[in-house]
Amino acid sequence: MVGDNRRGTPGTGVSGGVYGLAFIGAAVYYIQHADTFWAGALGFLKALVWPALLVYKLLEFLKM
Repeated sequence: MVGDNRRGTPGTGVSGGVYGLAFIGAAVYYIQHADTFWAGALGFLKALVWPALLVYKLLEFLKM
């Protein structure tokens, strides 16, 4: 068959699942600790970007 890609997209296996679980955990944590609706909404947005902030802080700590 033309265009039949049985291997899938490389790199979307375990790492995607780990990111998904980490996102859900972060969202639950931030929303549980929110006092208002808007704090919960901000917590949801923080849950989306916390891995990028973690890598940024790690690189800053390592002075790279």
